[in-house]
Amino acid sequence: MAMLDGPRFGPASGEAPKRLVVLCHGVGADGNDLIDLGPYWSRAMPDAVFVSPHAPEPYDMAPIGRQWFSIGNLDPATLGNGVRRARAALDGFIDAELARLGLPDDAYALAGFSQGAMTVLFTGLRRTTKPRAIVAYSGALIAPESLGAELAGRPPVLLVHGEADEVVPVSRSRDAETVLRANEVPVQSLYVPKLGHGIDESGLSAGALFLQRAFASDALAS
Repeated sequence: MAMLDGPRFGPASGEAPKRLVVLCHGVGADGNDLIDLGPYWSRAMPDAVFVSPHAPEPYDMAPIGRQWFSIGNLDPATLGNGVRRARAALDGFIDAELARLGLPDDAYALAGFSQGAMTVLFTGLRRTTKPRAIVAYSGALIAPESLGAELAGRPPVLLVHGEADEVVPVSRSRDAETVLRANEVPVQSLYVPKLGHGIDESGLSAGALFLQRAFASDALAS
């Protein structure tokens, strides 16, 4: 499997990086779609590297863009197989980035939008060394029935979703919250009235604070 790559930002401090935040874009986009979160969130985490890898597959429903897995067939088993392949690619990328930066295995967090949110939720909850946090915008929990048996850690999760989302219904994040709580995963949620399929200022601010708090013990120890 080809190694993923994509745009990077930071550390804004100009000093050696202390943490990694991996940003996973939605279907039909590419890594350039989310990398602008780096400058915004770097105000809260000036010592972080933000990297937004291009998803491993060309989007199979348009001539441009990338996908983490195909959505041509929405059968749950097909989606589950697809996200497992995406997990393998993302796992390798996270490990390679941590090694490249000389960071400890746990010095990372994951964030994603839409299909990217689905991918980081699936991957982050199953990694042997859990992320410090998972931030999932406008996403869903793929293969929820397998989570209990495959859960490798319980990182804190923030779910953010527009209540007027016309692409991925807000019910998908509400369902995810229910499953996560049933599996004792610490979860916070923000459901934004009148917001469609996107990220607004309230969601960006909530994500920044959530990530900052997830890495707060590092700052206290330094």
